[in-house]
Amino acid sequence: MRGSRRTASPIRLSLNPVLGGDIDGAWWPRSEALARELPDLIEALHVPLGEILDININWSATTTAPILDSKFATATRSMGWNDRRHRIMVVVGRNGCARLLVIPQTTTQALGWMVMRQAAAMPGLDEGPDVPEYAVADRVVRAARAESASSVGRSLHSPVAGGALD
Repeated sequence: MRGSRRTASPIRLSLNPVLGGDIDGAWWPRSEALARELPDLIEALHVPLGEILDININWSATTTAPILDSKFATATRSMGWNDRRHRIMVVVGRNGCARLLVIPQTTTQALGWMVMRQAAAMPGLDEGPDVPEYAVADRVVRAARAESASSVGRSLHSPVAGGALD
């Protein structure tokens, strides 16, 4: 890649410096138009992963994004909120691979930042189990890790390893 792009809204990406976990970080797009933001994501991942060779996702264009909102955490839990269908993107580069939880753009600021930190295994700031967003972020990241570790989630592999897009 040559040159660098400058955007009015910086990319929201967290990445664990040690890759290879069930979830290595999170990407929080600013709009539903993921294709518009994808070049910035690829540019940001170029340094840690090398040239980007492939991107695999576990959702289709007709699948709605999960709703992440700490205000509705109790209600969504009691309604049988589907913890297992979080959007996971596997970005495969020449030098590595990153499994990213894709946070819905409608997620509140406090919850979005907390999910990003937990997905990248970054130490917390002042949050703790008493903060509603902390509990929801913890639940979301745990569910995403479980999904990624499942046989369905693991079928999103590097093309070098012979995997395919689900």
